[in-house]
Amino acid sequence: MTIATPERYAEMLDAARRGGYAYPAINVTSTQTLNAALQGFAEAESDGIIQVSVGGSAYFSGQSVNDRVTGSLAFAAFAHEVAKKYPNITVALHTDHCAKQYLDEWVRPLLAHEADEVAHGKEPTFQSHMWDGSTVPLDENLDIAEELLDKSVKAHTVLEIEIGAVGGEEDGHSHEINDKLYSTPADGVKVAQRLGLGERGRYMAAFTFGNVHGAYKPGFVKLRPDLLGDIQREVATAVVDGRIASAAGAVDFPAGKPFALVFHGGSGSRPEEIAEAVSHGVVKMNVDTDTQYAFTRAVAGHMFSHYDAVLKIDGEVGNKKFYDPRSWGREAETSMAARVVEACQELGSAGKALK
Repeated sequence: MTIATPERYAEMLDAARRGGYAYPAINVTSTQTLNAALQGFAEAESDGIIQVSVGGSAYFSGQSVNDRVTGSLAFAAFAHEVAKKYPNITVALHTDHCAKQYLDEWVRPLLAHEADEVAHGKEPTFQSHMWDGSTVPLDENLDIAEELLDKSVKAHTVLEIEIGAVGGEEDGHSHEINDKLYSTPADGVKVAQRLGLGERGRYMAAFTFGNVHGAYKPGFVKLRPDLLGDIQREVATAVVDGRIASAAGAVDFPAGKPFALVFHGGSGSRPEEIAEAVSHGVVKMNVDTDTQYAFTRAVAGHMFSHYDAVLKIDGEVGNKKFYDPRSWGREAETSMAARVVEACQELGSAGKALK
C-alpha cells in the first residue's frame, strides 16, 4: 500500500483509536521535505500523514505562481508517484489549517475537484482537509463545518475541525496565549450535537488544551491533556442520556472515546504530556517546527563545516561537490527523516504499519 484509499485511511484511524497510538502528521513545503517524511515513516515501519499548510501549499507552486490549489495538486501528484516506492507503509495526504479567508481559494475547490474524481470512479487526491474555525465564534465555526462535512462525504474525504484557539504563530496567523486556549466539555457536546459522531460523516476534532504553535522550551506551554479526557467522558455520557439525539443509545465507540482527536502545537511538550493526550484518544499529532529545525540544522552544519568549499572566497572557485544542492540536501533529508522516526516512536505508531 502507498497513498491511502478512503477505506484504508478509515482503517488507519480506527486502528490508532483501538490501539492507543497516534500518527505523526508531518508538514512539508518541498519535494525534499516530502521525501524526508516518506523516508522517516519507512524507517520507522509506521503509517502516517503528510500535510501542507496554507503557506506551504502556495510555496509548492513556486513563488512567482503562489497558488494554493496548484501547489496542493502538485504536492499530491509528486507524493502519489514517489510513494509507490514505499509499498510497506500507507500514507495519507492532508491540507492543514485552512482559515475562513482561504476556504474559497483552497479547500472548497479541492473538495469540488475530489467530488468530481469520485463521481468519475476515481479515488480522491487528498484523504482529509482541515477547516480552522478558531478565529470565528463556535456557532459560525460549526455552521461552516456542517457544510464542509457534507462536501467531504461526497469527496470521500475526512474533515478535521479545530475547536478553540491554538496560541503562538503558524504561517503568519497568531493567537495570544491566554484562557481561550482551553476548550470545554460543553464545547464537545455542542460539536457532537451539530456534526454527529460519525453517522453524518467521518471527522477529526482538534480541541485545544493549552496548545501553542512554534518553538518553546519544555514547561513553557501549560498543557492540560486531562481536559481531553473530560471532553470524551462528557460526550459519551451525553450520548447515553440522549442529549446527542443523532447518536442516542450508541455506546460502541473505539476504546469508549467518541472523538478521534488531533493534537496541534506539540513542540515543547513533555513526553508524558504527549502520552497522556494520546491516551485520551488523539490519533493525529501535527509535527512541523521540530522537523523544520532538523532539516535546516543539517544544512547549517554542512555550510559551516565546508565554508571555504561552498563559497568562492578571495577569487577561488570553491568545491562543486559541496555546493551541489544534492550534497547538503541528502544530509538535510536524513536529519529530518530521523526526527520523523523519533515522532513515530514517541506517538507509538512505529512498527505498526498496517499489512
